[in-house]
Amino acid sequence: MAHIIVVGNEKGGAGKSTVSMHVATALARMGHKVSALDLDLRQRTFGRYCENRQSFLKDSGLDLPSPHCHDLPEVDADDLKPGENVYDQRLSAAVAELEPSNDFILIDCPGSHTRLSQVAHSLADTLITPLNDSFIDFDLLAHTDASGDKITGPSVYSEMVWNARQLRSKAGLPAIDWIVVRNRMGAQRMVNKDKMERAIQNLSKRIGFRVAPGFNERVIFRELFPRGLTLLDLKDIGIKQLNISNIAARQELRDLVKSLKLPGVDADF
Repeated sequence: MAHIIVVGNEKGGAGKSTVSMHVATALARMGHKVSALDLDLRQRTFGRYCENRQSFLKDSGLDLPSPHCHDLPEVDADDLKPGENVYDQRLSAAVAELEPSNDFILIDCPGSHTRLSQVAHSLADTLITPLNDSFIDFDLLAHTDASGDKITGPSVYSEMVWNARQLRSKAGLPAIDWIVVRNRMGAQRMVNKDKMERAIQNLSKRIGFRVAPGFNERVIFRELFPRGLTLLDLKDIGIKQLNISNIAARQELRDLVKSLKLPGVDADF
């Protein structure tokens, strides 16, 4: 039975697709069989990332470990029973097909609230929520007072995760291991950074998630997308000497994968 990893956040620009591709590729490089689904049926950033990778590898004659990316199967509306949702059935059919033959299924969700995203969260064994280091993004998890120090209540995304947890509990499934990843952080130590750290740690105790380090803001991530590459592929494409920024980014990836505590994974890559 595959372990299902969902990468979700209802706000765009948090780095979901970058995290998804790097985590999925890291797992594939460790020898795990990994399949992936992009639930953003309109923008398809993660799907495009996967397509870019396959095109580049084919044109370059390279064979690098990669996740197997799949489209959701089509479902004939005439085959639905009364009350069944077509998106529920498409996602369920995809997962049912992939579960027996994979170690991990990674699902990348859109940066908005959709039926597919809602259902995917209820399937998550591990939920990764990348979060920009900003109170604008933090507002998706919880509301704060004007100082940013006092949490006044949960916000829409936290409530959606809570509902997903309730559904899993009723179905007798294990609890979701929810990890909030502080992503796209600047290198400098700033007052806002310290405030965000305190707010996230405080909220983690109240609504039950773990906090993990993500990626600092680096140009390399924007440069990798057109070729579908990750930090782990640089030496394979002929870059023999990594610069300090690339080495630091690879370590950030190791730290992230290790912090996920996935079954059978020791983050040795």
